[in-house]
Amino acid sequence: MPETVSESGPSTNSNMPDTMPKILLDNARVMKDKIAMREKDLGIWQSWSWSEMAAEVRMLACGLAAKGFARNDKIAIIGDNRARLYWGMAAAQSLGGIPVPLYQDSVADEMAIIIQDADVRFALVEDQEQVDKMVDIFDQCPLLEEVIYDDTKGLYNYEQSYLNDYEAIIEAGKQFDSQNPDYFMQEVDKGSGADVGIFLFTSGTTGKPKGVVITHDNIVIISRSSLNFDKITADDEIVSYLPMGWVGDNLFSFAQSYVSGYCVNCPESQETVLTDLREIGPTYYFAPPAIWETLLTQIMIRMEDAPWLLQKLFHYFLGVAKRSGIKILNKESVSLKERLLYALGWILIYGPLKNNLGFSRIRLAYTAGEAIGPDLFDFFRSLGINIKQLYGQTEAYVFICSQPDGQVYADTVGVPAPEGVEVKVTDKGEVIYRSPGVFHSYYKNPESTADTKTEDGWVMTGDAGFFTPEGHLKIIDRVKDVGKMKNGAIYAPKYIENKLKFFPYIKEVVCFGDGRDYATAFISIDMNAVGDWAERRNISYSGYPSLAAHQQVYELIKECVEKTNRDLSEDEQLCHSQIKRFLLLHKELDADDGELTRTRKVRRKFINEKYPVLIDALFSDLEHCSFEAEVRFEDGRIGNIQADLKIWETEIIEPNVAKEAK
Repeated sequence: MPETVSESGPSTNSNMPDTMPKILLDNARVMKDKIAMREKDLGIWQSWSWSEMAAEVRMLACGLAAKGFARNDKIAIIGDNRARLYWGMAAAQSLGGIPVPLYQDSVADEMAIIIQDADVRFALVEDQEQVDKMVDIFDQCPLLEEVIYDDTKGLYNYEQSYLNDYEAIIEAGKQFDSQNPDYFMQEVDKGSGADVGIFLFTSGTTGKPKGVVITHDNIVIISRSSLNFDKITADDEIVSYLPMGWVGDNLFSFAQSYVSGYCVNCPESQETVLTDLREIGPTYYFAPPAIWETLLTQIMIRMEDAPWLLQKLFHYFLGVAKRSGIKILNKESVSLKERLLYALGWILIYGPLKNNLGFSRIRLAYTAGEAIGPDLFDFFRSLGINIKQLYGQTEAYVFICSQPDGQVYADTVGVPAPEGVEVKVTDKGEVIYRSPGVFHSYYKNPESTADTKTEDGWVMTGDAGFFTPEGHLKIIDRVKDVGKMKNGAIYAPKYIENKLKFFPYIKEVVCFGDGRDYATAFISIDMNAVGDWAERRNISYSGYPSLAAHQQVYELIKECVEKTNRDLSEDEQLCHSQIKRFLLLHKELDADDGELTRTRKVRRKFINEKYPVLIDALFSDLEHCSFEAEVRFEDGRIGNIQADLKIWETEIIEPNVAKEAK
């Protein structure tokens, strides 16, 4: 039998709507005609007001009820960011059900595991691609009964009895509502803040994803406090483009939108995000470090193709921005000359660049998910973009630490979030926290729950960090990943990897060095950036493997590594972690191959197990290493790829600390 999660206690928000459906209905009353959501379809933006959206949610909820959906039932939500999928979450919650959003790019087998673990009975999916996955795994999921699809394209000849068109569900809902006019409101009124609001599965960095049970109280309280912290209002707008299975998207595209009343804009496709971003011009933006890295790469590629004079102007005013941009953003004292130069740079470079990115109206931007490289962070802030770091976890419903205005630093993640969040560092250096957002439990996993959360509510993050004298938290790395070199010097791979990923030619990095005499790295090149660089130099290549193996590409990446080594040589703690040897991988690190999570975090343990031959070669005298690996193609087929990878040495810079000691 499916497990029923018990209530965790009374709601703490008795004077206000305490569930997402109640907040939605309140918005429909108070902000009746205000635009709540837009979606671009066939090049045209469609809009829905709060009252229209509430009416859609009501009919969908009634349609689900007509199909037998009941309190505590689970519904999988799968697809790109679509209005109807978000309405599906609210509709399920209206009936006391639990939405379970999944990563849309997950393969069928990955989805089957979560659908089984979460006891999912219903699925609301976007299109034929997701329907095909459900058909493939339907027999593996004994509780799965109904699959509802939004986009009918390509599905007219599907005859499975469990497949239902979204519009058919809406029609069934209208009929059910006319026969049971009080049913919907009665079900909504039954809900309380202590009820389970959603299951969000962890990224699976260290193993199998776990279902994090989040209550409506978790969602509502954290949403309200985080909105108040940065003064986000109903006048703001965001673009919703991140995976719906990720807790960050659920907070920013769903929960905060309901609580504040701001408008959510869904792009036409993942390929049109940047175009749609420019059309909307959001005031509020959220992106993990990988997205910011991609934006920087695109900027640098464009500048390589720009006229000589524009390149000169760009790099000159980039220097001005680096000197003064962050100070001006923080309202610090800057000389009149620098202010005038920055103003000129704004007219010639920064303003047009922000407009091209769709950031003309940006008032606040966040980055979270993993640590962002300080150089990357400072680059965007120097352009006048008020980007802040956010430290959080799925288990906290995101917010643990945030950066107050005027206290934004590249190397810290801010202070404990307001309204009841407590953060401590244990004697072993692990960050722990307690907050109103702390999850109820891991679904059907009491052992992991007990290992992660103490009886008095403290949660173990698994991150190593410390507080600065100013009271800001600084995250070093994952506790299990922080180690020591053979000479006793500290080794923090994530920090080094982030510095390397600042270069537009480098997409992913995995460093090795714990317990070793020196540090080494696997490097995955950015195909677009390096491909563009190669074409301008008339370097021929047939694909990723041949490009990555090219002599001149190795020389290009070697320059990047040695620049990083020079920076590390000036760091007292990490000066001995310079990269001595590296290789360029024969393929991109891929979530389908298990090397990355769906949120593009490196799975170190898996990579150590998959590539021991290459790791051993890096710590030997070998100049190349032959290797064969298993890969998964886009159509699900599994094959093998062979490669003979070159290993290059780099210059190790004598630490400045050592020089001063002489």
